[in-house]
Amino acid sequence: MGLPNGVELILAPNPSLLTGPGTNTYLIAAGEGHGGCVVIDPGPEDAGHLTKIAEMAEARGGLNAILITHGHPDHVEGAARLRELTGAPVLAWSRAGSPQADALLADEQVFLIGGRQVRALHTPGHRFDHLCFLLEDAGALFAGDLVAGVGTVVIAPPEGDLAEYMASLRRLLALELRVILPAHGPQIDEPRTLLEQYIAHRNEREAQVLAGLAAGPVTVDALVASIYADVDPRLHPMAALSLTAHLLKLEREGRVAREADATGTERWRLA
Repeated sequence: MGLPNGVELILAPNPSLLTGPGTNTYLIAAGEGHGGCVVIDPGPEDAGHLTKIAEMAEARGGLNAILITHGHPDHVEGAARLRELTGAPVLAWSRAGSPQADALLADEQVFLIGGRQVRALHTPGHRFDHLCFLLEDAGALFAGDLVAGVGTVVIAPPEGDLAEYMASLRRLLALELRVILPAHGPQIDEPRTLLEQYIAHRNEREAQVLAGLAAGPVTVDALVASIYADVDPRLHPMAALSLTAHLLKLEREGRVAREADATGTERWRLA
């Protein structure tokens, strides 16, 4: 399945372990008989990338708005420069997350791109200010970092919250989606299958955390070494953040507790 009608992908030149091939910037053109377009996630402040976005938008009748899924630099860093190039306002969930924002979006807020409706959905978890955007006529969800085209995403406290993340995934299951367009990696043509796999994966990881605590108090690093033994060690610091998110969720639920030894080293145990 190709991209939905009127949607174009512009890949930012910022590949890395965490961004995969780079940040996906999406351009959505207005419906037939209308001019203009919007951009989702302008990406890093890369002159060539931002100039290309501006030129493509101008060829489609001009840029109406710059939509931000969340305030991580690989998504929002180029927003101010793209605004200078095009005059388009920057729209985001909060200025705490995206200081560049000219206006804030509310959950379930609908706006028009010509004859097309886009709905903003507040989906915290990966980050407190995370939004997805639903292009309703295509059943297409622009998912930011809620999911990825390959692998999973990092939940890094305190910005990230695993309980909120799980609730956001379940919220999306209630939608009639035909395709998910993530900010990193290829599009997802079986949205329900992927969302169910993401939920199952986090539940399995939680079970692994609880099993890892069964023998007694352990550090986060020890849990990472055990649970992520088959993962590239360069990703272990990110894995430690996600495991910490699991532990904080379990602590709020009263299922685990933490303690510090005489050296101040923090260990986690079953409650």
